Amino acid sequence: MFSRKPGNRPEDERIVAEGLTRLPVVKAPDAIWNSIEASLRAPKPLETIPPRRTFAWTFAAAAALLVVAGTAVYWRAPHRTRWEVVRTTGAQAPRTETISAGEWLQTDSSSTAEMRIGTIGTVEIEPGTRLRVLTTRPNDNRLSLAHGEISATISAPPKLFFVETKSATAVDLGCQYKMKVDDSGNGLLRVTLGWVSFEWHGRESLVPAGASCRTRAIEGPGTPFFDDAPKSLTAALDDFDFSNGGEAALRTILANARPRDTLTLWHLLSRVAEPLRPLVYDRMISFAPPPTGVTREKAMALDPQTLKMWKDELAWTW
Repeated sequence: MFSRKPGNRPEDERIVAEGLTRLPVVKAPDAIWNSIEASLRAPKPLETIPPRRTFAWTFAAAAALLVVAGTAVYWRAPHRTRWEVVRTTGAQAPRTETISAGEWLQTDSSSTAEMRIGTIGTVEIEPGTRLRVLTTRPNDNRLSLAHGEISATISAPPKLFFVETKSATAVDLGCQYKMKVDDSGNGLLRVTLGWVSFEWHGRESLVPAGASCRTRAIEGPGTPFFDDAPKSLTAALDDFDFSNGGEAALRTILANARPRDTLTLWHLLSRVAEPLRPLVYDRMISFAPPPTGVTREKAMALDPQTLKMWKDELAWTW
């Protein structure tokens, strides 16, 4: 499986191999196989590959390597039940302390801090933030954000780091993100690298890099959207998610959606009233035909495997 080079140790190889087994298996989209077949029929020089696609594949490969590297580091490192906190600015800076499960950390209006989440990453804590460490277990590293703003950078296997709020829980899937929330639980999640699953009472919003998701008390997480989406789309999405905007808001979203906004439309397919699903489906296929195995009937019935298959295909363009 691995080529042996000077300095490689069997233990290192075992750790990386174990980490690889924990990574999810994702079906390659049909577009990849179509591209491969086309390339075999008519080979092209490397320099003719569209720069954007080349960059996307390079970025994806680099991200995969980072996940594997983070996995290897995580399973090798000793687990820490007390986390280090560095007061970076303010009256108490510079100062280093430790914190464990059950303890609170608060910054005033002019101070910041950095919390080291064991060996898996860091959380930068902005002024006016209050949070609590809930658990520091090997498979469950969890914070509760009462109010304020944090920036998390995590390099570990998915679903080991969680941040709870009054209206949603951010589940790390190997990522960097910012999150802010007020005392009521209203807030915003913005992902800058990787993916975050934003969850609440059975509702899940999958948020990739470059996208955001709002959350509100009682309603929970809304529908994710890309940060560069048209303002008219995001305003209508707010109405749909949190102000009972209904069909009027949905039609505005559909009219202003771009091909990339299938991220938003895919989530809406299962959130709109059943009579409105065909509107969402037709708008989605206007951007790209559905992959093999995704039929109108199954999509309208919200068949879980069909929706997952379609999401896995679309995600390559997100």
